[in-house]
Amino acid sequence: MGPARIARAVHGRGAVRPDPAFEIAFAQDLAHRCAPSEIMALFRRFNQGEDHIDFLMRRTCVRALARRCGSGLRIEPGVGLRHVETFEIGDGVVIGEQVVIHGRFDGRCEIGSKVWIGAQAFLDARDLVIGDNVGWAPGAKVLGSKHSGLPIDVPIIATDLLIPRTVVEDDADIGMNAVLLPGVTIGRGAIVGAGAVVTKDVPAFSKVAGCPAQVIGYRDGCEVLAEASQ
Repeated sequence: MGPARIARAVHGRGAVRPDPAFEIAFAQDLAHRCAPSEIMALFRRFNQGEDHIDFLMRRTCVRALARRCGSGLRIEPGVGLRHVETFEIGDGVVIGEQVVIHGRFDGRCEIGSKVWIGAQAFLDARDLVIGDNVGWAPGAKVLGSKHSGLPIDVPIIATDLLIPRTVVEDDADIGMNAVLLPGVTIGRGAIVGAGAVVTKDVPAFSKVAGCPAQVIGYRDGCEVLAEASQ
């Protein structure tokens, strides 16, 4: 196998330009004049196209509904969103094709700046916090709740939900088809390998892989960064 070709990162290094004032005013007007159900219907109307107007309308609808929405949000076609009113989105976020982000009416979904979410990812965002500069590979998933399973004589699906907070700290990278189980914290700058099933907290700057995921090493130079952050 020959040496890998090195290409300069695009999304992670690009500057985020402020959205034009008319977009922000348009979103504010939608929020004032329309019910949330009407705004989501408008989102769905423009949810499959790839021209400028389609991207503009998807971004505007999300801004009209969300608690907070930064500049430069890019939503690719076929994205499914639930309970956008619980979302807080930073600057320069990319949401790939056919991603599903499923919030909860009384929950919290926080997505930091410069987050990139790959195609067909699933985010069970009942109480989810994603930091800045996080890469979320295609097909990766996070589960946001589990059933208590009690009492034993009740079907599991009918038992109460436990909804712990799940956190992915700044600069972490979640590999393709990885699964994060409810309540885990992925430490700053950690790498979760492709297909890993994360059942417990992941230390900062570590590399984890497997099912269940185990620490297989630490990133080069992590000691210097850890000391600098203290």
